[in-house]
Amino acid sequence: MPPLPPIPRLGRRTLLLYGLGIAIILFSLGNIIWSTIHLNRIGSNSWSAANSKAQFISEGSFSNSLRHSAIEAVNIVKFVAYGGMFPENHDNENANAIIDDRIDSKSKDARQEESVNHTDESGSIIPFELSVNHLKLITHAPGKPPTPPLPPHASSSVPNEDFLPVVRPNEVTFRWRHRPRVGSPAADAARVKAYRIIARRFVGCDNCGSKGDGDGVLWDSDKVVLIDNEHDNDLPTSIRWPAETALDIGHMIEWRVTLWDMADQTSTSSWTKFAVGPEKEDDWKGEWIVHAIDMATFHFDRKGDACEKWYMRHPLPLFRGLLPYQSLQSFLHDDDPLVSALLVVSGLGSFRATFDGVPLSPSGPVDPPFTDYSQRVSYRGFDVTNFLVGDDNVGSHVVGITVGSGWWDHRPVTGMAKPELLANGPLTVIAQLYLTTASGKVHITMPTKGSTATWQVSRGHIKESDLFTGEMIDLSTLTEMEGWDTSSKWSIAETKLSPSQNHWSLPVSYITNITQRERREKLSVMANALDKSEMTTRTTRKGYLASPIGQLFPSEIPPILPMERIAPDEIHDLGSGRWLLDFGRAFSGMLHFDKGLPQPIIPHNNTYPRAHGFGDASEKQWSFITVVYGESLEMTTGDINRVLVAGMGLHDGGPRHNSEPEGAQDNAFCFPDDHDGILTQKDVYVYPSESITNDMFSRARQSHFTTHAFRFAEICCTSEPPTNVHALMYRTAMQEW
Repeated sequence: MPPLPPIPRLGRRTLLLYGLGIAIILFSLGNIIWSTIHLNRIGSNSWSAANSKAQFISEGSFSNSLRHSAIEAVNIVKFVAYGGMFPENHDNENANAIIDDRIDSKSKDARQEESVNHTDESGSIIPFELSVNHLKLITHAPGKPPTPPLPPHASSSVPNEDFLPVVRPNEVTFRWRHRPRVGSPAADAARVKAYRIIARRFVGCDNCGSKGDGDGVLWDSDKVVLIDNEHDNDLPTSIRWPAETALDIGHMIEWRVTLWDMADQTSTSSWTKFAVGPEKEDDWKGEWIVHAIDMATFHFDRKGDACEKWYMRHPLPLFRGLLPYQSLQSFLHDDDPLVSALLVVSGLGSFRATFDGVPLSPSGPVDPPFTDYSQRVSYRGFDVTNFLVGDDNVGSHVVGITVGSGWWDHRPVTGMAKPELLANGPLTVIAQLYLTTASGKVHITMPTKGSTATWQVSRGHIKESDLFTGEMIDLSTLTEMEGWDTSSKWSIAETKLSPSQNHWSLPVSYITNITQRERREKLSVMANALDKSEMTTRTTRKGYLASPIGQLFPSEIPPILPMERIAPDEIHDLGSGRWLLDFGRAFSGMLHFDKGLPQPIIPHNNTYPRAHGFGDASEKQWSFITVVYGESLEMTTGDINRVLVAGMGLHDGGPRHNSEPEGAQDNAFCFPDDHDGILTQKDVYVYPSESITNDMFSRARQSHFTTHAFRFAEICCTSEPPTNVHALMYRTAMQEW
C-alpha cells in the first residue's frame, strides 16, 4: 500500500482569514437570531424576510437584510482567500451582484458620473464632476421612484434631467475635479499642464442646428498653459466666465473642459449644461398669482381667527397655464426654428411642476429651499425643449403647478413656528417660458398674470398639507381631475368663484399692504432689538396683511431629491389590518407605493387601531388608509412612538415617558383632528364616497409636500400589506464623503 501524501500545513495568513470569516458568520447569525426574537414580540404574527420580503422588493432596490449580510460575509471570505478571485464553481454573477449591492452609493455615483463626464482619450488626467457656481447637472436622482401612470393624453416626451443649474448672467464660475487614469505613469499624472474650456449655445433638437465643436461657440478659452519653460502655476480652483462675453437670459449653455497631462496628452470631458435665468425684477414679465378666495383670507376686514382662515384656504390650489399652438407658431419660422425652451418657476410654500402632464422633477417637499421669503425666494429652471419640438408635439401645451403649504402657510398650531415670526401668505406661484430660436433670439411667453385667460386656478386633490404632520389626499378628486394639466382637459375659466375642486377660475395678483421695512421693524421689536417707540413705520390696519415677497434668485444649492430608495427589512402583522414596516435605520422622507395601495378594510367593530382613526370619514362611511411614521417604538406597547415635537402630546417622547393627563391637548389652538392628543406624522389617503371601485386606491403613490423622520411606518387598514413599497430618503443632492 503506497504511503498517504503529507497533509499540507496552512499558513498563518490563511488561518487568520478563515478565523475572521468564521467570526463574521457567527456575528451575522447572532444578529439574525436576536432581531427575530426581539421583533417577534411586537405582534402576534411576524412576516419574516425569508417568507415575504420578495413582495416588497423590486429590481434595483437597496435592502438592508441581515440574511444577505451573512451571505456576503461568506463571499467576502472566499474572495479574499482565493486572492481576489471567486472559485470556479462559485456563481460569479450572483457574487458580483451581492458585492455590487453593498458598494457605497457615493462610489456608484462617482463611477456613473465619471463615465458620463469624460471621453475616452489617452491623457493621464481625467476631468469629472463639472459644475457651474458649485451646481452640477443631475440627470437622474439616485432614489428616483418609478414614473407613475400618466394621464391618457400626457406627452410621450420626458425631461432630460432632474436638476438643471441656473445662473445669473453676470455670475458664472466653472469648476471640476480630476483624477489620474488607472495605470497611467505617476509622472504624467502629477499635475495639470494646461486646460481649455469651450462653451456653446445648447441645441435641444435634431435638424435645427449643428452640434459641431465650432458651431454656436460663445466662448473658447483656447489652451491655457500652466506649466512650461516660462510658467509654473497650479490649476486655479475656479474659472470665471469672461466679462466681455455677454450672456442672454433664457439661453441654455453647454460646456466642457480639456486637460493636458505632463506628457502633453489630453482628456476631454463630455458636454454638460446650465441655463441663464432672470436676475433683476425687471427681467420678470410674470407676477405672483393666487386663488382669489385665498387672497381674501388675508384682508384686514376678513372675520375669523388664524385657524379658521387656514381651513378656508383648503383644499390646496392647482395652477395651470396654456401655450396655444397659434401663439407658439407666431414666434417660430422655417428659417429660424426653436432650438431650446427654458421654463422658470417658483411657488410658495412648495411646488412641483409638470409639462403636458409629465412631472419635470422628483424634487422634494421643500422646493424652493427655506429662506426668509420676505427677503429672497429661489426659483428653478426646467429644460422643456423635448416637449415642444418634433412631429409628435404639435398642438397646444399646458404647464401645471401643484403647491403645498411648506414653511409659507403652515398649520398655525400652538407650540409650532408662529406665523408672525415667519413670512406668511396664501399659496402663490410665478412662472414664465423662454423660447430660443436658431438665430439666438429669445421670446418670453406664458408669464403668470392675474385675471388673464392664459392662467387658471382650482382647488385640487390635496385636502391638507403640513410640512411636519403630513398630508391628506382626496383620491376621488385625484381621479376626477386626471389630466388637469394637459390640453385635452383645458376649459374656459368660470366667472364665478367657488371653493370646490375641479372648478377652474381666473387667479388674482398677490397683494399686500405690508412693506419690507414695517416687517423688519416688527421683528426687531419682538426680538427686543428695537424699542416700539423707535419704529418709523405705522402698523398697517387696513388692506391685505400678507407678508411681502422678496427678490427672486436662481437656486444656489442643489435641490432636495430622493437620494435612496429603501426596501423594508421586516414587515409585521399587528392585527386589525395594521402592518408595521421596519427599515432598519432612521432617515427623512416618506413611503412610495410603486403599484399603489391595496383596497382598505374596516376593522372589527369599526374600531380603528390607535393613531389610525379618522372620525369624519368613519361617520360618513368613507374609505381611507392611514400611514403613521415614527423613529422608535414605545416600550410598553410596541406601537410607534408618535411624538413629533417634545411636549406636543400626552408624553414627551423621552425614556421616562413623562405623561400629561388625557385630553391635555384638546384645547390647543388649531390642533389637528384625529391625532389622539399627540402631534403625529400621519398621511391619509381618503376616498370621500360610500361607493368605491376596485382600483381607486391603486392610484395612490406618495405624499409630496411633507417630510417624515422615521425608521418605522404603520399602514392601516388593509387585509394584505402593499406590495413593492419602498421608503424614499430625501436630502440635499450633494455627494456624501
